[in-house]
Amino acid sequence: MSRQDYTFTSESVSEGHPDKVCDRISDAVLDALLREEPEARVACETFATSSLVVIGGEVGLSDQERLKDYMGRIGQIARDCIKDIGYEQEKFHWNTLHVLNFLHEQSAHIAQGVDRDGAGDQGIMFGFATNETPDLMPAPIQYAHKILERLAHARKSGAEPLLRPDAKSQLSVRYEGGKPVEVTSIVLSTQHESEDQTSGDIRAIVEPYIREVLPADWITDDTIWHVNPTGTFVIGGPDGDAGLTGRKIIVDTYGGAAPHGGGAFSGKDPTKVDRSAAYAARYLAKNIVATGAVGRCTVQLSYAIGVAEPLSIYVDTHGTGDVPPEAIELAIRKCMDLTPRGIREKLQLNRPIYERTAAYGHFGRQPEADGGFSWEKTDLVEELKKAM
Repeated sequence: MSRQDYTFTSESVSEGHPDKVCDRISDAVLDALLREEPEARVACETFATSSLVVIGGEVGLSDQERLKDYMGRIGQIARDCIKDIGYEQEKFHWNTLHVLNFLHEQSAHIAQGVDRDGAGDQGIMFGFATNETPDLMPAPIQYAHKILERLAHARKSGAEPLLRPDAKSQLSVRYEGGKPVEVTSIVLSTQHESEDQTSGDIRAIVEPYIREVLPADWITDDTIWHVNPTGTFVIGGPDGDAGLTGRKIIVDTYGGAAPHGGGAFSGKDPTKVDRSAAYAARYLAKNIVATGAVGRCTVQLSYAIGVAEPLSIYVDTHGTGDVPPEAIELAIRKCMDLTPRGIREKLQLNRPIYERTAAYGHFGRQPEADGGFSWEKTDLVEELKKAM
């Protein structure tokens, strides 16, 4: 039996965090190519620092002339992302920074395995779900995301003009009987406009939004608050700390409450199982928990480059249900084609739906009408129930 009484902590970062700026640009590059061609190949990495963005990696379209035209739009794609995030500070301004583009054509040696419908690389991927929140996500990471998302909305709407894009949150949540019952500490650091603003001033701005997001009875008189604990936070974003695609993989997934595979997500097209199979594993884990048969579920998938079928499927229900994990593993094989092509077709991943995933988590989001966050649907429940 897993531990039932404990305190667990997860963190999130805002869309203006340097690493998330880079994730956003990489995924915007991906979306732009998928609009050109659903089968486009993209492995895009971004680096950002003071007044500079560097983009590199490999891309591929069937039409080389269209690919050349696309390359000329990379700088504007990056600037549009940074403008939307809200950076207009002296040493990181969307209109004055330098953008260097080093993208090149995809390696034919990598392409050959994918062209045969195999995986684009070897690797292990994990999915997780738990019934402790309505979105079947771990509470600490889910609410850490929601706090920053709410503050970003307040900032961008003009309701809180003194806030700036760079921010981090951290929640420590106490569990009783395996269920979240209380927030023991809240850490929130946010970039702000003026050095004259104190930590107390910032807390007065952000506390109402934090209380709005969290369940009312989770904040008590004993909850410890740390808001901008180091004091002034005016210099932020890539001017304050360099950013890089793929450095926030635990923020992107389950906040440390579940294992993570070997690869990051942003900037990778869905032929890369680092991304698509991790989405499939979350889809399976969420649907398994949504059957009501188990309270928590971890799913692991593994692949070999150029090989279509997964090498292994592993399920752990953490002692929360009566259905044997082996039975669930067999049910998964019956209910879903887990080849890279099967995943892409089932979840309809060959669409420009990725820029929106770059901040506030890839999981625990609401499925959208255009296919965004399709892996969050629970439309496999009945089929799994029958197969189990």
